[in-house]
Amino acid sequence: MTAAFASPQGLLLTFYGDDFTGSTDAMEAMAMAGVPTVLFLAPPDAADLARHPGVRAVGVAGTSRSRSPAWMDAELPEVFRRLKALGAPLCHYKTCSTFDSSPTVGNIGRVAEIGQDLFGSPVLVVVGVARHKRFVVFSNLFAAGTFSGGQEVFRIDRHPTMSRHPVTPMQEADLRLHLARQTARRVVGFDFQKMLADDVEDRLEATAADADLVVLDTFDAATTRAAGRLIAGRAARGQAFVVGSSGVEYALTDHLAASGALVPQPAPAPCGPVDRIVAVCGSCSPVTEGQIAWAGANGFALIPLDTVALVEGGRDASADGLIARIAAALPDHRGVLLHTACGPSDPRIGPTRAALERLGLTAADSARILGGVLGRTLRDAVAALSLRRIALAGGDSSSHTAEAMGIEALEVAGPLVPGAPLCRIHARDSAIDGAEVIFKGGQVGGPDFFGRVLAGR
Repeated sequence: MTAAFASPQGLLLTFYGDDFTGSTDAMEAMAMAGVPTVLFLAPPDAADLARHPGVRAVGVAGTSRSRSPAWMDAELPEVFRRLKALGAPLCHYKTCSTFDSSPTVGNIGRVAEIGQDLFGSPVLVVVGVARHKRFVVFSNLFAAGTFSGGQEVFRIDRHPTMSRHPVTPMQEADLRLHLARQTARRVVGFDFQKMLADDVEDRLEATAADADLVVLDTFDAATTRAAGRLIAGRAARGQAFVVGSSGVEYALTDHLAASGALVPQPAPAPCGPVDRIVAVCGSCSPVTEGQIAWAGANGFALIPLDTVALVEGGRDASADGLIARIAAALPDHRGVLLHTACGPSDPRIGPTRAALERLGLTAADSARILGGVLGRTLRDAVAALSLRRIALAGGDSSSHTAEAMGIEALEVAGPLVPGAPLCRIHARDSAIDGAEVIFKGGQVGGPDFFGRVLAGR
């Protein structure tokens, strides 16, 4: 079942991430399994790959999590065609492990339709990531409060953050029903009892014969490896398309390593400390709120941003003054942290939405606008202050931030926290080329996250 992956050379996998933090999560899963991986901001061609000899997995960091189905119809078919042309046996549409999406924003069902139309065959859906405390049992999704620690596990529609997401709140835990609101194609589940049976391939074939999307249970080591076996089996029949979280990468590499089809290269080592960092936060998550509070109590300077002015002006006239404030604060602090919100109850959120409405925009547009501002600010801060390491917290805004910075590609520089590795920037802009950056989703990391970024461990 691993014939398509047996070659010691060539691409194993391509993936498109629906936002930047999710894309670095998938890249980390491959890189830490010893699979050289490069993440691009646009689909690469042969010349791009030639600049990264030995690469075996290629990703594209996208923005589809905050986009409409019309945008997907216009943009994603060509992206998937270009990824398919690279020849890897498997193409993965990377979603967040909380699977938050809706019929109008980040519609995963519509993406599955586009992928199935191009690649054919039923689309396997793998969402659970036991390493990140995301569990799918009988097609129902459960998640801990964050990726790490011993937090209580919640059904996703009762999750304290994701049930209240400002753009795509999760209101249904059964992924079959959740997807049925986003596509008219047939969605079925394939539970762990079938996945662990001796005749699993025959059972999957019988299930897939009457389905377009098949949701696999994934909640522990056994079901993860079984999912990898089934994914590899689909790819062995011809290039295949799969939807889901970084559970896809973890499942595939677990299976390939166990079967002897993958001979890994050494994984990146921890990077170690730097003397200062600058971070920007575009997240409303209560997890990030706690991390901002920890930073303020532990030697970081906190700079709140006027989000209404940023929405109305794009980048306000005080941008140069903002860089000056960062420069003035760094000598007396461990780092500087700029933020657009401190949690879901931040008083800036209401006026910011009102400002968007006055411009004929929606809450979903805030990621694009604020992400662009944060990206330009980070780029200028790195150039002006010769920073070696920067951090960004914000899932929906992250892709827009990276694009505004001028990043062309990323590689894993070293591990840090689950789901958020330290990355090395590749860019034509010499001011940021080679700098280290970490992209963190709203649910990632413990309270001392920014301290760990500084320490590089």
